[in-house]
Amino acid sequence: MGQPRHAYVHVPFCRHRCGYCDFTLVAGRDDLIDRYYAALGRELERVSPEPPATAGSPGLELDTLYLGGGTPSHLGPAGLRRLFGLLHERLHPVAGAEVTVEANPLDVTADFLAAAADCGVTRVSLGGQSLDAMTLRALDRDHAPDDVRRAAGLLLADGFSVSVDLMTAAPGQSLAAVEKDLDAVVGLGPQHVSVYCLTWEKGTSFESQRRKGLLQPAEESLERQMYETAIDRLGTGGYEHYEVSNFAKPGARCRHNEAYWDCRPWEAFGPGAARFDGRTRITNHRATTTWMNKVLVGDDFSGDVDAMTAEDAARERVVVGLRRRDGLDREAFMDASGFTLDALAGNAIASWTDRGLATDDGRRVRLTHAGLLVSDALWADILK
Repeated sequence: MGQPRHAYVHVPFCRHRCGYCDFTLVAGRDDLIDRYYAALGRELERVSPEPPATAGSPGLELDTLYLGGGTPSHLGPAGLRRLFGLLHERLHPVAGAEVTVEANPLDVTADFLAAAADCGVTRVSLGGQSLDAMTLRALDRDHAPDDVRRAAGLLLADGFSVSVDLMTAAPGQSLAAVEKDLDAVVGLGPQHVSVYCLTWEKGTSFESQRRKGLLQPAEESLERQMYETAIDRLGTGGYEHYEVSNFAKPGARCRHNEAYWDCRPWEAFGPGAARFDGRTRITNHRATTTWMNKVLVGDDFSGDVDAMTAEDAARERVVVGLRRRDGLDREAFMDASGFTLDALAGNAIASWTDRGLATDDGRRVRLTHAGLLVSDALWADILK
């Protein structure tokens, strides 16, 4: 499928771990940051030193570069400059590339914005989660609603494209609170909004408290109401619902995520980061210290290796394609995968359309709102 034109870099550091979080990160371990830079620099050596055919510098030419975590902004202005200094030795965003950094609202300062601009960052994904003080406390977040407003205002004023994360179904959160959050984020005016329903992941503090009866998940019917409200309120606010959890103003879709959903190859670096060549997905070791140690002594630092057959890859393409509101075009799917959509999923699609979960006009298949609400339960019909 050619050289990857997309790359993800995982920055595993946070000020503290939120109770719902099961991501690859270390909290309160800034003493490891120098060792992280050393290991990341070593892993970047996987990228060929040969220059691209149309460029004079070594490494990969990229259309998108995404720094996630953890909290990349936790590195601070000087740390961000140091990180990009490493990355730019091998990873080269082209003119017009989308370069995203995830940020905690508390980290967004004038100095941080200056560093981000100097490093070529074009887009900031702000981990707001809510603009309601009670909901933020329930989610174990360390910022206040005004921190989200201040950070978004600074970013937009400086010309960055801004995405704001919102979370629904937080412990004790009401439908009215979600409605206020949605109205508040529309009022901020970011170009992109991601809305995620709280999931109770094994091994998290929240899941432990749930088992002890100290926290209660939201009722499924309330979760659905919250999701439907997000679709309605953000749609009215001028945002296109283009993927299950993602909404964008015209022209502001996340190009990096779209590469994932198109099943294009991408590179990835850092603990827990997963790279993909179109058929095989290799995930680095999730434990930050183990990844560092293995990289620095030259051991194999990969964790999971998922080598798919051509049919497996095509079936995955069905799933990620149907998460998008554009759905799947039969002809384009055949050209991309080598399989017909109906051979892989014809019976499932017929069942979904009969139940009002999908539409099928003979050319394109899309999930309906009802289908999106239960989409995770549909994939077992596809992934054999």
